[in-house]
Amino acid sequence: SPSPSRVLRVLLPAQASPARLSGLLLVPPVQPCCLGPSKWGERPLGGSPHAGPVQGLQRLLEQAKSPGELLRWLGQNPTKVRAHHYPAALRRLGQLLVSQPRPPPVEQATLQDLSQLILRNCPSFDIHTIHACLHLAVLLGFPPDGPLVCALEQEQMFRLCLKPPPPLLPALQGGQRREAALSDPQFLRYPRQHLISSLAGARPEELTPHGMVLLAKHLARHRLREPQLLEAIAHFLVAQESQLNSKVVQKLVLPFGRLNYLPLEQQFMPCLERILAREAGVAPLATVNILMSLCQLRCLPFRALHFVFSPGFIKHISGTPHAVIVRRYLSLLDTAVELELPGYQGPRLPRRQQVPIFPQPLITDRARCKYSHKDVVAEGLRQLLGEEKYRRDLTVPPGYCTDFLLCVSGSGAVLPVRTQDPFLPYPPRSCPQGQAASNPTTGIPAQRVVLMLRERWHFCRDGRVLLGSRALRERHLGLMGYQLLPLPFEELESQRGLPQLKSYLRQKLQALGLRWGPEGG
Repeated sequence: SPSPSRVLRVLLPAQASPARLSGLLLVPPVQPCCLGPSKWGERPLGGSPHAGPVQGLQRLLEQAKSPGELLRWLGQNPTKVRAHHYPAALRRLGQLLVSQPRPPPVEQATLQDLSQLILRNCPSFDIHTIHACLHLAVLLGFPPDGPLVCALEQEQMFRLCLKPPPPLLPALQGGQRREAALSDPQFLRYPRQHLISSLAGARPEELTPHGMVLLAKHLARHRLREPQLLEAIAHFLVAQESQLNSKVVQKLVLPFGRLNYLPLEQQFMPCLERILAREAGVAPLATVNILMSLCQLRCLPFRALHFVFSPGFIKHISGTPHAVIVRRYLSLLDTAVELELPGYQGPRLPRRQQVPIFPQPLITDRARCKYSHKDVVAEGLRQLLGEEKYRRDLTVPPGYCTDFLLCVSGSGAVLPVRTQDPFLPYPPRSCPQGQAASNPTTGIPAQRVVLMLRERWHFCRDGRVLLGSRALRERHLGLMGYQLLPLPFEELESQRGLPQLKSYLRQKLQALGLRWGPEGG
């Protein structure tokens, strides 16, 4: 069996730069004030007579110089240990291994004792602490089928899905109680399937627009692709069509585009077309937001496009506070017309009004960059191909940011990017997918290969369906002629260390017929 130090250093092989990978372990510490009650009867900060010793132990853990010292502080102070101290210990353990050129050896007994302490006390942890411990344990290399990870995953599932509702929330009966439950801060922050499932069978007249907007917001925020609930929203929208304005409709339609779900309700699209025709001139931003959701579903109505691309509409929005965002959305809609609607013959967005669609990585990617595989994949590509043979975070016309882009010759050799024009022409010309016109200096046709990271948060909660914005980006890049190479999170997470990741990337690139190095010419 592998040595304990190797188990915990699996993410930090000698070839990798610790500075590049240290971000993977910089998980924000869990604050004791947000933790629920534990078996030790802890109190909120400021109300506990033991607040000083508890905070003192936190500092000792954060300043520990070795794994053994971490374990001693936890084992010798049982009356002072609180739930948030365990993720702090795991976090410090990861920092010790990352920050030192020669990480200290970790004894098997130390790992077992630390695991046993967490296993013994995790039933009293709240969801914040369980999530932090689970994330850190996986990053530190604890086996996914081992007792620690399995126990934390079970506790997480128990709290998210199976735990009975809190006594303060009454059974959902009638529209008022449903709306009260949907408005509860605890419900809005964490998915609770047992609360929202009762909405699926409700009649439209029992629900209010505000309550349904809260439900739509909840599904979109937590990436919950629940067909029964989405169909309930669609049915409500159709049944209450005459009572809804576009500002409400934009919020009800949002989860359909985000979750890449086209409802079975046959009147869904005719209803939206009638609302757009009625409300388009009243609320320009809401109109464009509805069309953005429909763009993700590939259901753009021609009549509404005629209106938003008309000179009068464009002139009207130019003087509004939302002019910048509306122009960006109109630019994306114009791209969709160019790539996906060859039969459209109406007006288009003038070239002088067009702006880059997404000139930088999406907000969700920037917010979760510390959990992303992008840095590790970049290091793997650097060692495999060399820095001159790929570009990272390159924005290609008309404004899509790519994760990694390669230029490839007609024979499959990966070329230095500086010797090529990395962009394919837009609007695209008729040519095979991934090929551009001949390079003006060499006369050799070049392909453009885009490596697409498919992180866990790029999918709906079930992990199988890409979110609408991600699917739209991949669809448009493919239609523009780029050859896409997806890198799914399940495959990336299974690579233990940089050598395995490099082997994985080599297999992926070779499967496309790509060559590099001395053999690539």
